[in-house]
Amino acid sequence: MKGSTLFQVLAILSVIGSVLSKECTNTPTQLSSHTFRYQLLKSQNETWKQEMFAHYHLIPTDDSAWSNLFPRKILRQEADELSWSMMYKKMKNPGSFKVGGDVLKEISLHDVRLDSDSIQGRAQETNLKYLLMLDVDNLVWSFRKTANLPTPGKPYGGWEAPDIELRGHFVGHYLSATAQMWASTHNDTLKEKMSAVVSALSACQKKMGTGYLSAFPSELFDRFEAIKPVWAPYYTIHKILAGLLDQYTFANDAQALDMTIWMVEYFYNRVQNVIKMHTVERHWLSLNEETGGMNDVLYRLFAITGNPKHLLLAHLFDKPCFLGLLAVQADDISGFHANTHIPIVIGSQMRYEVTGDPLYKTISTFFMDIVNSSHSYATGGTSVSEFWSDPKRLASTLQTENEESCTTYNMLKVSRHLFRWTKEVAYADYYERALTNGVLGIQRGTEPGVMIYMLPQGRGVSKAVSYHKWGTPFNSFWCCYGTGIESFSKLGDSIYFEEEGSVPSLYIIQYVSSTLDWKSGKIVLNQKVDPVVSSDPYLRVTLTSSSKEGAEQSSTLNLRIPIWTSSKGAKATLNAQNLDLPAPGGFLQVKWSGGDKLTLNLPISIRTEQIKDDRPEYASVRAILYGPYLLSGYSSGDWDIKTGSTVSDVDWISAVPAAYNNHLVTFSQDSGESTFVLTNMNQSIRMEKFPKAGTDAAIRATFRLIFDDTLEKISSIEEAIGKTVMLESFDFPGMVLVQQGTENNLVVTDPPKDTATSSFGIVHGLDGKDNSVSLESVTQKGCYIYSGVNYSSSVGMKLSCNSSSSSSEAGFSQATSFTMNNGLSAYHPISFVAKGGSRNYLMLPLQSIRDESYSVYFNMQP
Repeated sequence: MKGSTLFQVLAILSVIGSVLSKECTNTPTQLSSHTFRYQLLKSQNETWKQEMFAHYHLIPTDDSAWSNLFPRKILRQEADELSWSMMYKKMKNPGSFKVGGDVLKEISLHDVRLDSDSIQGRAQETNLKYLLMLDVDNLVWSFRKTANLPTPGKPYGGWEAPDIELRGHFVGHYLSATAQMWASTHNDTLKEKMSAVVSALSACQKKMGTGYLSAFPSELFDRFEAIKPVWAPYYTIHKILAGLLDQYTFANDAQALDMTIWMVEYFYNRVQNVIKMHTVERHWLSLNEETGGMNDVLYRLFAITGNPKHLLLAHLFDKPCFLGLLAVQADDISGFHANTHIPIVIGSQMRYEVTGDPLYKTISTFFMDIVNSSHSYATGGTSVSEFWSDPKRLASTLQTENEESCTTYNMLKVSRHLFRWTKEVAYADYYERALTNGVLGIQRGTEPGVMIYMLPQGRGVSKAVSYHKWGTPFNSFWCCYGTGIESFSKLGDSIYFEEEGSVPSLYIIQYVSSTLDWKSGKIVLNQKVDPVVSSDPYLRVTLTSSSKEGAEQSSTLNLRIPIWTSSKGAKATLNAQNLDLPAPGGFLQVKWSGGDKLTLNLPISIRTEQIKDDRPEYASVRAILYGPYLLSGYSSGDWDIKTGSTVSDVDWISAVPAAYNNHLVTFSQDSGESTFVLTNMNQSIRMEKFPKAGTDAAIRATFRLIFDDTLEKISSIEEAIGKTVMLESFDFPGMVLVQQGTENNLVVTDPPKDTATSSFGIVHGLDGKDNSVSLESVTQKGCYIYSGVNYSSSVGMKLSCNSSSSSSEAGFSQATSFTMNNGLSAYHPISFVAKGGSRNYLMLPLQSIRDESYSVYFNMQP
């Protein structure tokens, strides 16, 4: 630490004694939760509302402590110099700042195109469809209402409903997301839609005539400044400002920049008035209500305009009671509302970028260190029920309400800044982990507009049965919907970075199939990444390029070698010539010319990580990862895994062969007006109604055919007719369907020593219909798996023989005939079977889970 920085930290330390960390939040703390505030405001229970808001206050603080934590440009001034005019004078000529060192430059989203068949490409396309689904008139309805303009269309619901104080926040996110998505795709329809939103908002701003722009009246700010209950009005203003600024940055919309500047002038005057009428401490006091990333967007605006008013206002939205704790490197963030405070840190990072003050680099570095070391799950995410818990006590927090999606979105921003400043691979590794596991899995497959708020990480949890469950396209609009549409609009923004110099230098930090038009290097670079599979444990990347006109000099490529790989088995070639690879955690540097071809093969292995909990009784609670992928296991709450005494992974976990997908089947049967499927229900076989894909019911209705000849391979399920098989339950690998004698129920259990009792012949259906099969017992010829006749609800299955059946011959044929189709569920390309104490687990990436019940942490014992 440099001497000047140390002096600054000590200066803050000397005045911070009376400022307690938890005084940065409202009391009771539930009011800091977006979920709780929405419940409260929608409640009809006026007594409950009065009781909760009666406690609403922001903790008084010592004026001298706050004043001494004020931005250094006005630090330690006489009391009368805290007047507004003196503060402005100090900021009027801020000078020119430049961050030192070789800071990496961002690559424009306009220059990166994702391959449509990549995970990221599919996620982007799903998000684009959602952005195009949303109606302009419905989005701006409340803005027009506030401006007393005609309101065609109808307002959306959820958090954008006309009676919700946070309304308008999603529209700000929409402006950011569409700007980034347009840069990523150049979709003309989207460009028209986002321009229409900007124009509509401009009309609202002009109608009101003061610069004010929001979906709610300015009266909410009167309550905010009077320290009266109100739901985070500056949070929404930040989103609108950021959205407009993104429209200028990515789409060159000058009107959006003018609107931003006019809005900021309005709020500059409001804050000025609060400080003139009261004190600067009164303004700090009001910041204990969530304000989003106001400091961040104002620093960004200052970087564009150079207007000292924008710099001063940015400083005034820094939150010194929180940043002060980080400045003195106190790990005391437990109890804070996570997503209130991560944006404050992001703003402090922008303060470093525009002022060059090294203290703010130190603050964010320390913050990242403590979150990552003490408060992060294996996903890379953080928070439980929106708050930070005690450090290194995460085992007690595993439940459905883990990892608010907004926090992951914001932590990615923190790590991205730190990587650009330092080029440390650890920050890029974090980015990969959090994006892969904490972002890419918050969409429900490819369903547009269906996302989650929290990412459950307890035992036997489901994204579909958490408090918020899956959202809906037009009636949710939670905070995490806003950050979600942004996340999926900028998936190309952190694959590549460049470094200025006499020789162009490119950093490739994420391995994603994509194309880069690298203007500085004068080449078009194509990155092709083979799909990662469990049966071939390598990440395989190929880079090729073509030179652009005027390209003469070579450039340098720097490829991240992630910490999760190993040197053994790693290989890189340039134009078929082997290259020396650095150890994991470094960069492979390559001199590059147009027309070159590079291949990179990095080994991927299974590894386990202990949960961040230092209590001895939780030492066995571990997560399982395959490269950057966090694996989840289908489970209703079971979590015991037996690794044995060996240190080798191969003894307790094995890859599922890709060919097994050809062996997956679902048996269905029509009865009454419904279709039913053969299902494993708690290890008992029943006929249940046909389920929706991606659910527990779908995986329970899927079975793997294990052939009598274990070397048997089929390319279609029709080839299984006439063969002898065992039926393995998809979600209970190693367990098979077993008969217990005629007229007795069938069960799912470990294969008996005499496998004949678990073997069945697949024969043409007794009902004589095309595409129909029956399952005949090997040990008791003429006896078949039997359901019943004309049943209308769940029914148990048994082995029955025609001679012993009470039904007619036609009824018996109907009850023993099934349609055999491909399985309702399939093995993910990354699939493993882990050995458990009482059962085995099918493991697959958490990002691929939809509604199925799963566990991501396991009790791993020898």
